[in-house]
Amino acid sequence: MSSFFDQSDASAGLALVTTGQKHAGVLAAAASGLCGFIERQGGDAERVLGVSGIDPDLLQHPTLSLALPNYCQVLEEAARQSGCDNFGLYYGQQFKPQALGLLGYIGLCSATVEQALINFARAFPLHQRNSLIRLVDDGECYRFDYQVRHGAILCRRQDAELTLGMARNLIRHVLGNQWAPRAVHFEHPRPADWHEHGKVFDAPVYFEQPYNSLLIPKVGLNRAMPGSDPVLLMVMQDSLRQLSLAGRTEPDIVDDARAQIRQRLLLGEPVLEDIAEQMGMTAWSLQRRLRDQGLNFSTLVDKQRQELATYYMRQRQLPISELAPLLGYSETSAFSRAFRRWFGVSPRQWRQHSDLVNH
Repeated sequence: MSSFFDQSDASAGLALVTTGQKHAGVLAAAASGLCGFIERQGGDAERVLGVSGIDPDLLQHPTLSLALPNYCQVLEEAARQSGCDNFGLYYGQQFKPQALGLLGYIGLCSATVEQALINFARAFPLHQRNSLIRLVDDGECYRFDYQVRHGAILCRRQDAELTLGMARNLIRHVLGNQWAPRAVHFEHPRPADWHEHGKVFDAPVYFEQPYNSLLIPKVGLNRAMPGSDPVLLMVMQDSLRQLSLAGRTEPDIVDDARAQIRQRLLLGEPVLEDIAEQMGMTAWSLQRRLRDQGLNFSTLVDKQRQELATYYMRQRQLPISELAPLLGYSETSAFSRAFRRWFGVSPRQWRQHSDLVNH
């Protein structure tokens, strides 16, 4: 059976794996065609990359690594600078599996669509660090969940919409452009042009959900992948494992704690013991590790709330009255007091001033 990836391409990929480059974030294949797409949306690619701290030369080598915060930032900056608020949505709409490099070909070389999804989900943590990705059996459907879990990344809407678009295109590669998920979930608030999301995915789209998810009906997933190649599949999987091992580093305790705190805020006030347990350590150990970084737990929680408050306040469609529970406060008055302590003004005054500046 013919393969979409010839042996010369595979050899080139392996050569890059063995150069000793560290994989510390996301492989540059995730930005394939980014500069051209930014230009087509009316943006200045050189400026967007510069502001985001990304070396353009890295984008020429799909198995080199970009820092995940810079990658998420470049997508957000591209949306702002081009004036295309749905930048990630549209970028993902045209992002073919082949463009994803090793990860894309792991899907394409799989035996069936179902196995392609399973292999894609298993390999994704090697392609991109500090992220949750899983395929959950949900009865008549699979639920494909995705979430960035890097403590330094707050704005990640464009990345989420891009990534679900990538997963959808892997399925459509076999089942055709008429294929649609049962539903689509995004963790970010509903954007201004939210009707576009339903058109692009051809499915109901829900916002402010626990995860970014595709609900994938099982019907048709036993269809054979046209480029199935078990030998090349093993080559791609091994190449990705080698890249991951070459870049393995000690986890950043502060980033991990920030990510756990952010997730727990939706359930109420974060508790040190609960966060420590989620991180696989005792409360005392977490306190000590944070203290070594010149931090304490309560300061970290307060800082996360402050950053999230700024992010949510910029989402004009979110009423101020709905922000308190998103930040782990049981009462709006507690949120208002904290906001005034952070910024010296009330939430309403902050938003009014921001509106005046932007107009």
